Amino acid sequence: MMQAVLQDAPGGVETLYIGEAPRPQRQAGQLLVQVMAAGINRADIVQREGHYPPPPGASSILGLEIAGVVVEADDNSRHQPGDAVFGLVAGGAYAEYAVLDEVLAIAKPDEMSWVEAASLPEAWMTAWLNLVQVGQVKAGDNVLIHAGASGVGACAIQLACLLGAHPFASAGSADKLQFCREMGAKQVFNYKETPAFSRLVKEWGGVDMILDPVGAAYLAENLASLKQDGRLVNIGIMGGGKAELNLGLVLMKRLSVIGSTLRSQPLAKKVPLAQALADTILPAITAGRLNTTVDSSYPWQQVAEAHAHMEANANLGKVVLTFFPVMTA
Repeated sequence: MMQAVLQDAPGGVETLYIGEAPRPQRQAGQLLVQVMAAGINRADIVQREGHYPPPPGASSILGLEIAGVVVEADDNSRHQPGDAVFGLVAGGAYAEYAVLDEVLAIAKPDEMSWVEAASLPEAWMTAWLNLVQVGQVKAGDNVLIHAGASGVGACAIQLACLLGAHPFASAGSADKLQFCREMGAKQVFNYKETPAFSRLVKEWGGVDMILDPVGAAYLAENLASLKQDGRLVNIGIMGGGKAELNLGLVLMKRLSVIGSTLRSQPLAKKVPLAQALADTILPAITAGRLNTTVDSSYPWQQVAEAHAHMEANANLGKVVLTFFPVMTA
């Protein structure tokens, strides 16, 4: 058995509690990892509320990314007991132990903290999936990133710069707009002050691609902001899931409206994303060309407070849970 963050029923932060759960059993090709830190994502909140069930076969325990110490592995695995790793999981991160597919496991650099490592997989792999693979961003493109001060947003702004694109960003406060500028955003706007943002974006030259976790509330303004052959990539529906679509505008501007999620992707689709994180993003971080963006960390017993902090949109970057005793890798 192990301790984990559990829930009796969907709902608010008050439904979360620490309890006992069976320790997960790894299969061939998987690692059993003692969790040292786990990242918090919007998907965790939506799952907690009962609107985002885990995919078939995944743990019902919340959490999509971990950093920790390998406890069990195949004899021929490149990661062996005692190794420090981090990676994306389909669920189960809010627990003392979790199962991680070996092909998604990345060796943690000695100089990187557990908290920093746990903050990387979901945000950077989401940014890479949607900017590089789905959004097809190239050098010279203008890219609008909504919720630019979020974990994914901060990574997407930096990745756009790395690709030679020009990132614009939206956020809801002066400090968040400044944070987006520090990440590399060329233009920023406060969505609370400028809800009809398309005119402003068009003054900046329009955009070739938009990364949007908001959904329905932004649809019309997003489409108006896009240039000819622009791509709108929706990764969330925080602003609702239903809106009127101006098909005439889609046809005339040859726009693409694309829905994208990382969690439901098959393992084969996640492997190249993990490779991009290991081979491109991680070296750039260790060399100081990209930044980890940890807003705060909470002992995992304070998971309710951590969720409340994110739900209040108070974070600049990632929120992470820490597990004790914290080991030194």
